[in-house]
Amino acid sequence: MKDNDQNTLIEFPCYFPIKVMGEAQEDFTKMVVIIIKKYDKNFNESAIEIKGSSQGRYIGLTCNIYVTSKKQLDAIYSELSGLSITKFVL
Repeated sequence: MKDNDQNTLIEFPCYFPIKVMGEAQEDFTKMVVIIIKKYDKNFNESAIEIKGSSQGRYIGLTCNIYVTSKKQLDAIYSELSGLSITKFVL
């Protein structure tokens, strides 16, 4: 574990599942994939788990991302959270 990763229980590098919930718009998944691929160029978008809300207003994506540091993981969370149609990122 690197020095800057000591404040986390996660051992890097690893695959880490991130859940992103947003408005069910046509480009939501595409925008999420673009952001993730900035940090994990080998991200397999066909492996995204997609679930819609019961009324169809929202969509939930579970993305298994290869991360190498806490700094990288924090940057991904920050950028995904910054999308105007994102409701939350877990």
